[in-house]
Amino acid sequence: MAGKRFALLHTSATLAPIFKSLCDELIPGADFFHMVDESLIQNTIRAGRLTPATAQRVVRHLAAAEQAGAEVAMVTCSSIGPAVDGAQPFLGIPALRVDRPMADKAVTIGRRVGVLATLNTTLEPTASLIVRRAEAAGKEIDLQDRLCEGAFDAFLAGDMAKHDAMVREGLKDLGGRVDLIVLAQVSMARVADSLDESEKPVPILTSPRLGVEYLAQML
Repeated sequence: MAGKRFALLHTSATLAPIFKSLCDELIPGADFFHMVDESLIQNTIRAGRLTPATAQRVVRHLAAAEQAGAEVAMVTCSSIGPAVDGAQPFLGIPALRVDRPMADKAVTIGRRVGVLATLNTTLEPTASLIVRRAEAAGKEIDLQDRLCEGAFDAFLAGDMAKHDAMVREGLKDLGGRVDLIVLAQVSMARVADSLDESEKPVPILTSPRLGVEYLAQML
C-alpha cells in the first residue's frame, strides 16, 4: 500500500509483533517502523504517575520519529498517553494515542462505561480520556473503574495463566454493573480475544485493532 510512512512508539518490545501483525493485516504493504523504550513505562510505574521528565522524553521520541521520516506517529502505551496530548505543538506531524479511537467508540455504545486495568498508572489516564471524549461528543456517561491488583506483576513474571484469570475475574465483576467494558492496556487484549461471545458479560473494547483501523483511515 503506497502512502505515508509512520512510526509506532512502544514501551515494551512485546508490543511490536502485535502491532506488526495488525498493520500487515489492516494496512498491507505499509511503510512503518517501531521505536521501543521500556524505561518510559518503568519510570512511570516507579513514580506512580507520568512525570514531566518522562513526558518530555516522549515528545523527544516523537520528534525523533519525525526526523527519521515518519509522517504520522502512534504511541501504543496508554500510561504515557497524556504526554501525546501535549506533544502536538512541538511536532510537524500528527501524534496519535492508540486508545483514543477506543474511547470515542466507548461513548457511543452505552452510558455506563467500565474501565478495567492491571496498572494504576494506566487506569487514570484511560478513564480521564474517556470522560473528555464523552464531553467532546456531548454524551453523559457514568464511568466505573476496577484495578486488577497483582495481575501486572503476574504478567511481568511470565505467569500468563494467573494474569488472565485475574483479568477474567475483573471482567465478570465489572460486567454486572456497566453497559460495556474498556480494557485499558494492550497487554489485556489477548484475554478478550480468547473469550467466546457467550463468555463476555457486555461488549469489550480493546485498543490495538481500533487504533490501527483508525491509522489506516488516516493513511
